[in-house]
This record gives sequence, structure tokens and C-alpha cells, in this order.
Amino acid sequence: MHRTPPSPCPALDRRIAHLRELAAAEPRLEGVLLYGSWTLGEADAHSDIEAYLYVRDEYADTFDGPEFVGRLAPLKLAYTNMYGILAVVFDDLMRGEFHIVAAGPGIDEVPTWRGMVHLPDPGAAVLLDRDGRLTAAARRLADPCPPEPGPTALQLTGELANWTLMLAHVLNRGETARAHALLHSVVAPLQLQLCRLLRGSTAHWLTPSRALEQDLSAADRDRYTAMTAPAVLPAVRTAARAGWRWSRELAAEASARWGIEVPVTLHEEIGALLDRG
Repeated sequence: MHRTPPSPCPALDRRIAHLRELAAAEPRLEGVLLYGSWTLGEADAHSDIEAYLYVRDEYADTFDGPEFVGRLAPLKLAYTNMYGILAVVFDDLMRGEFHIVAAGPGIDEVPTWRGMVHLPDPGAAVLLDRDGRLTAAARRLADPCPPEPGPTALQLTGELANWTLMLAHVLNRGETARAHALLHSVVAPLQLQLCRLLRGSTAHWLTPSRALEQDLSAADRDRYTAMTAPAVLPAVRTAARAGWRWSRELAAEASARWGIEVPVTLHEEIGALLDRG
């Protein structure tokens, strides 16, 4: 007899089912749309719950988001984060992010997310839809929209040259902490995106470090590891040099594959600047 395997995230499944029930019983809500790992089939016991709560326009300014979300489970923390999103921590330490949005303009915006949000099963992602508009909008996100290789590679190689040049200047100024931040929070994600583009592994495009251990080869992981460092000057400089060597190799590979132009002289000058000190 066939047995359905247990869910890797039963607590999240239960919370989503509860959200569906609460939303249906809340007349001020016109729609609820999930996004994130659960909608991609990648959720596990460490995943959070991420959703858009589409409030009827006449209630948008008065809807109490923390009160509504607190009906799901007791909250240990609730605040509006730096992106204007209601961020919460439930009593079981599950995280949540809830966008409280006026339904009229908010649902109309959903199709514009194509290329940034992928909902392979819109029917599962839509927890509430009073009039069918949200489901129709979510269906526009059902097909994957991978980045276009040539133009994307051209942009990424330009970004890497520009930001690595800034990194070299900051290093030579002696701002170790700032250089460390640039290397890890700006340069490294761009490198991972270019690497993913070349390897045909763009499922985690917007968060390129996600599932890196499964998505990329051991050789690529080693190149990434070589450009990580503690925030001390010699280590950051060594990592920056290793990172730039990898950037140049990726750029050369992209140039050979898609015919993009690489400013070789500039690349050499950036390398020389990194070699100072």
C-alpha cells in the first residue's frame, strides 16, 4: 500500500492551515498569498512563514496586523522591519513575515513580480481569494523565468569589476571592516550569481547562497570558501585577491560562451591595485 511520506515541516503545515482558516473567517481580508520556501516545496523544520495579507481597501489603514497574526500563535516579537514588513517571532521560535497591503493596488502588482517570485503551484500558494483576482494574478508566476544569459552575464561582470575596484580602494585606505563587508555582502553574491548562470543552476537566483552545498560543485564551493575571511587586514586582502581571480575566470568563461566584452586592461589594473600593501 502506498504511504505518503511525512512532511519535513509539520509545524509549518499546521500554521499555514490555521492561517487559511483564520483568513476565511476575517471579512476584512480579500486575499492571502504565500511565497517563499513552502511554495517551492523546499521548506523544512527551520523554515519561516511568509505571506501577503491583502486587506480590503477601506480597512487598509486600520487593519491591526500584529493582532491578526497573533491569532495564529502567541508572539514573542512583532515589529515593522526595515522594509516596512511586519516581522514576527512565534512562541515556538518560528519566524514570520507578513506584508499588509491594500487589496486593490496590491493584487494588481503581483504579475510584475515575474522573474523575482516563482509560484509553481499557485493553487497552493493562494490561501484566500474572495473574487478570483488573486488566483489569476498568481498564475502569471507559475512558470519559471530564468535570467537571460548574455545580458545578465554582461551586467554581472560589470558589477564585479566596479565593486571589486571599490573594495581595492577601501582596502588600500585601511578600512578593514568596510572592506570585509563589501567582500562578503556585495561581491560574493554577485560571484555566486555569475557562477550559477554559467552552471545552469538558477533556481535559487535571488538568494544565490541558498542550497549552495547541493547546487554547485565542490570546485565552485572551494573557490567561494577561498574568498571568505575574518575581519583582519591580511586575511581580507588575501580573500579579496582570491575572489578577484575567480571573478576574472568566470568573466572569461562568460565571454567565451556568450561573446560578452570583458575589459581586460581594467581587470589587470584592478588586480594590481589589490596586490598593493
